[in-house]
Amino acid sequence: MLAIKTLMNIQKELKAPKNQFNKFGGYHYRNCEDILEALKPLLESNNAVVTLTDDVVYIDGRHYIKATATLHCFDDNQTKAISVSALAREEETKKGMDASQISGAASSYARKYALNGLFAIDDTKDSDT
Repeated sequence: MLAIKTLMNIQKELKAPKNQFNKFGGYHYRNCEDILEALKPLLESNNAVVTLTDDVVYIDGRHYIKATATLHCFDDNQTKAISVSALAREEETKKGMDASQISGAASSYARKYALNGLFAIDDTKDSDT
């Protein structure tokens, strides 16, 4: 119950505004860093931490980054965790990017959506959905 109550408190309090602007697309958005910055004070006040991990998975001839966001909740007697994962496909090529940058972009995207899933952040009005 500890993890669910902590998650509920953080979901209720978390405000991660769309402070980034895509000039080409003409829309505001939030990135992974924006979510993490808004999240850090809430983690501290709720005695919790979040970790982000990536795995490379191969599905139907394509490489994907599987990001997992895990909320670890602590009290004097126990530690509990809740995780959510999200996938982002790596493009084979992207103009102006080398292979590591392509993987990094896919990781950032997957991590953002894993955090969105874990903390109930709605991005349905974004142009990138």
